[in-house]
Amino acid sequence: MASEIGSEQATRVSSFNGIDVYRIDTQKFKTSGIHFFFQDNLSRQSVTKNALLPAVMRRGSVSYPTLRDISMRLERLYGASFDCGVVKKGERHVVHFYTEFLSQRYIPDGTDSFASAFELLFDIITRPAFENSRFVESSLAQEKDNLRMLIESRVNDKMQYSVDRCLEETCSNEPFALFEYGVAEDIDSISSQELTNHYRNMIETYPLQVYLIGSITDEQVNMVTQALSTIARGNMKKMGNGYLEKHNYEPKNVTETMDITQGKLCLGFRTNTAPDEQTFPALMMYNSILGGGVHSKLFQNVREKASLAYYSYSRLEKFKGLMVISSGIEMGNKDKTLEIIMKQMDEMKKGNISDYEMETAAKSMETGLKSLTDSQISIVDFHLSQSISGTQDSFSDIIEKIKRVKRNEIIEVADKILHDTVYFLTAPAASRKENAQ
Repeated sequence: MASEIGSEQATRVSSFNGIDVYRIDTQKFKTSGIHFFFQDNLSRQSVTKNALLPAVMRRGSVSYPTLRDISMRLERLYGASFDCGVVKKGERHVVHFYTEFLSQRYIPDGTDSFASAFELLFDIITRPAFENSRFVESSLAQEKDNLRMLIESRVNDKMQYSVDRCLEETCSNEPFALFEYGVAEDIDSISSQELTNHYRNMIETYPLQVYLIGSITDEQVNMVTQALSTIARGNMKKMGNGYLEKHNYEPKNVTETMDITQGKLCLGFRTNTAPDEQTFPALMMYNSILGGGVHSKLFQNVREKASLAYYSYSRLEKFKGLMVISSGIEMGNKDKTLEIIMKQMDEMKKGNISDYEMETAAKSMETGLKSLTDSQISIVDFHLSQSISGTQDSFSDIIEKIKRVKRNEIIEVADKILHDTVYFLTAPAASRKENAQ
């Protein structure tokens, strides 16, 4: 298995005009993929337009002017897929377009699947279906409504909502506090012409990374780079990483009420360990031992022994230097749960970490990393994340680094972690009283 993991390498094959082209050769899949990532710095001025843009662009292009035309073309390509959207990585806002399609060697009639899929994707990205030289008003109106509903519906998933809100409070007054799909109250003011201008700004000034994955030939790479060289580009935006250290900071408490039956206790922390530091694998081990699965201290002590939580876990936001602990609890158990969580963190600072916890955490992360290689999009996302964090590790590199982590290195990163925020999502007092009766 190690040799398979080591083979999913991303090689940069071309770099020009703020465009980097990467090639990932793998024979593991019957499909190949083409991914475009336009990167922007998170800001209130652009976040909502960035989120709206791919939703409007996916509705048609010059050669495929309607959703039906795009769907029919994908169907003729043996059921190829196309999708687009936005994701937040640290304080970078990434606009993603991609297609996945059957590799050439599995096509019986000799259709050039790569060229056909790239032509479709490139047409959607570089030749949107305009009306009077701008995005179609009716399409924009529909996608505005869809985006507004998406933003407003985030409260429906209380677990994810509470984590997001905790991190937003942890990073209040920082760009990272922005929701990746934007701000609902900014949607109405975006006109067709303004979004068209924003589209041209993205095409001309956003750094672009293109990943080709699967059974890729040199001829296909050359075809892609030649097509990319025809895109009119200007001065590229300079990207920040958003990583921030904090020290000597008193935790703040934020309580939000909602009509719920289960409380959500989330704690935000500054790790003060950047993703490109040599000690970052130790932070990964720390997180896994603390709250990375059923083997973790949080699961065993908060959920199993104390029976205080329906779930309790921790996770890292490595680009920004954050860690969040999330627990679903009875609303009257906030203080007890907080006490036990902080005790587990204190135990790790003292080095009370067993060999079993070390071994189980390393094995759990190895299994998780290996599972990522079963998905093309996960492989591509892994390498994009490596690029953004300024590292060049492969899957096998990270696994080996994790296995070499020592207990004293975990204690070292534990000492740097700063508690920033306590966020509690609970029911109004009257509702809590009714539930208790």
